[in-house]
Amino acid sequence: MDRTTSTRAAATAATADTAASAATPTTATAVNKGVQRAAGPIGVGLALAALATVVWSGSFVTSRALADSVPPIQHAFWRWIIAIAAVAPFAVRQTWRQRALLRKHIRFLLIASLLGVTIYNTLVNQAGVTTTAGNMGMIMAASPVLMAVYERLGGARLGARRVTGMLVACAGVLVLVSGGSLSMDFAVGDLWIIAGAVSFGSYSALLKRKPAEIGGLPFLFATFVLGALMLLPVFVVSFVVQGGFEPTVGTVSPLLYVGVVSSAIAFFAWNKAISIIGAARAGVIYYLQPVCVALLSFAVLGEAMGWLQVMCMGLILGGVVLGAARAKK
Repeated sequence: MDRTTSTRAAATAATADTAASAATPTTATAVNKGVQRAAGPIGVGLALAALATVVWSGSFVTSRALADSVPPIQHAFWRWIIAIAAVAPFAVRQTWRQRALLRKHIRFLLIASLLGVTIYNTLVNQAGVTTTAGNMGMIMAASPVLMAVYERLGGARLGARRVTGMLVACAGVLVLVSGGSLSMDFAVGDLWIIAGAVSFGSYSALLKRKPAEIGGLPFLFATFVLGALMLLPVFVVSFVVQGGFEPTVGTVSPLLYVGVVSSAIAFFAWNKAISIIGAARAGVIYYLQPVCVALLSFAVLGEAMGWLQVMCMGLILGGVVLGAARAKK
């Protein structure tokens, strides 16, 4: 009986080992597939954030290029009218289906529209009248630091590294806008773009609270429409006081770019990226913007980059990279 029992036990163990060996590759394959599935969306999110960042870099150049020919408020208004026309064929049907849901969350939509559509780009256009595109890009690169501040206000622990990064980035902004003297004698355009950075950082942080049931296109279309409506009274005042602008290739082409590419495409990509990877991680990609703006402004506008701009770019980029570090648990 003992020998028989031993034989049966050995056979059972061998069968179990064989089954385990056979199952191991399957389990490993399943795990690998799970990792690939998890890594896939992150890669897509990073790519979308990079797309939005590169495209928005061009919008700073157009803001500077149109500063003398198109009043800033009219620039912003026509940008959103073009964006609405570009998105409408794809979004109207979905927006109509979700009209009750959009009415339910109208307060959130109004705030998001005010920050991301009505205020932000209007301030960027206004800044382009009195400061360079390079300065605008570098100052805007500090906006992810504000996203970290909102995280802290929401209860997240930042840690010493992130706080240090924010201080370094803020120091870079102060040195840049003061011309290296730290006399607080800022150019008017620099102050406008600082306000724009606050608006964009607030908008990006607010996206974390977007109701999941609202689709990406209906949200985009609704914010574009609401933002343009809130901008309409100021546009009318600008048109009456300042007059219109001459529609030429030099004015219409940049408006088409910011309306279709920099608004419809870039905002959709940015909003989708945040929904996939979060504002903090998308903000890391946004740090590439000063480099993109500097290269574009040099190539298109002939703006020079002096030692002060290079030094401040290093401070801001170094600070925001530190500021993007995860808080220690």
